[in-house]
Amino acid sequence: MKLPRDLSAQELIRALRNLGYEPVRQIGSHIRIRTMLNGEHHETIPSHDALKAGTLNVILKNIATHHALSRDELLTLLGL
Repeated sequence: MKLPRDLSAQELIRALRNLGYEPVRQIGSHIRIRTMLNGEHHETIPSHDALKAGTLNVILKNIATHHALSRDELLTLLGL
């Protein structure tokens, strides 16, 4: 499944709320999110209008690994 090319940080954070992720702090242009589902997990997302494909891929891969999903399963679950 292809990654969305025009996904903003805010849209990604809104989609990740389905997995229990909530913003915990923002320093400059980076937003730190956390979930307690399946154990505690933190991720940092740059606050950009359109996330670069490589950055988005790494973020999604880390989240998918934490939740024992493939990246494609995660994208389907999030509706991206």
